Amino acid sequence: MNLSKIEKRNYLIGFIFIIIMVSSATLLNDMEIILPEIGALTAGTWIYQNDGWINQPTKIFLAPSGTAIIGFLINQLEISYAEKVLIGLLLMLLLLRVLRSNLAPSFATGLLPIIINATHWSFIVAILLFTSLLMVGVFLQGSYKKTTPSANIQNHHMLIFTIMAIVWVGSVWSLGFSQMAAIPPVMVVFFEVLQKPDYNLKMASKHFIALVGAASIGVLVHFLIASWLLSAIISMPLVFILLQLLKIKLPAAFAFPLLALVLPANMFKMLPITAIIATTFFLGTMVIYKKFANYRVVENDNQED
Repeated sequence: MNLSKIEKRNYLIGFIFIIIMVSSATLLNDMEIILPEIGALTAGTWIYQNDGWINQPTKIFLAPSGTAIIGFLINQLEISYAEKVLIGLLLMLLLLRVLRSNLAPSFATGLLPIIINATHWSFIVAILLFTSLLMVGVFLQGSYKKTTPSANIQNHHMLIFTIMAIVWVGSVWSLGFSQMAAIPPVMVVFFEVLQKPDYNLKMASKHFIALVGAASIGVLVHFLIASWLLSAIISMPLVFILLQLLKIKLPAAFAFPLLALVLPANMFKMLPITAIIATTFFLGTMVIYKKFANYRVVENDNQED
C-alpha cells in the first residue's frame, strides 16, 4: 500500500499526537490519561480520514466524551464488572442513537473507565481535551466538507448489537471469565462491519489477523519494556507495518498497544487469547449473518421477478 506525501505527513502527525498523550501520562504518572481509543480515533479521523467519522466534526468530541462520562459514572456503581459492561454498552448505544452518530470508537472510550477502574477526574479531563483537539484537527483539515452525512443507526442494527453483547457478556460471565466481557477494539470493529452491506470471510480473516496481531504486539512489547512511552514508540509503528502488509485500514488496531499499557495484570496476560476468542465470536457471527442477509435479499428479488 503506497503512501502519498500527505498520507506520510498525516501518519507522522498522528503518531506524534499519540506519543504526546503517553508522554503526558508518564510525566504526571497518571495511567488514566492513556486513552487507547484516541489512537484509533486519530488514525480514523486524521490519517485515514474516514468519511463516516469526520462528516460531523463536533460529534468527534460529543460522542466519545459522552460515552466516557457514562462509563465513568457506571464504574462508581456497586455492581459486578460484567453488569457494568453490559449496562454501559446499552446506554452508550442509546446515546449514539440520540446524537445520530455512528462513531464506533465511542464504545471504546465508554468501556475504558470500567476496564481500568477509573476513579480520578483526570480521566474525564483527558477525554475532553484530546477529543476536542481531534475535532479541531478535522475542522482544520477541511476534508469533512467533501463527505456526506452518514445514516442514523438502524433499529435492527441496534437490536443485533444488543443481542450479541448480551450473549457475549453472559457467556464469559457464566464461565467465570468476566474479565473478557469488554474488548473495546473488537467491539468497535464489530459495530463498524454490522453497518456494512457486505462482509465476507476474506475480510474477516484480515481483520482477525490485524486485531490479534496488534494485541500480541502490544503485550509482547510491554512485557519486554516496562516504560509506557518506549512501549508506545515501538509498538505503534509495528501495528502500522502489520496493516500495511495486510493492505487494510483498520483504526481500531492502533488501540490495542495502548490498551496493553493500562490493563490490570490478569487481563494483560490474557489479552491475545481474549482477542482471539472475541474476534472469532463477533466477526465470525457477522460473516454468517451478512451471508444469510444477502441470501434473503437475492431470494426476495427472484420471487419478485
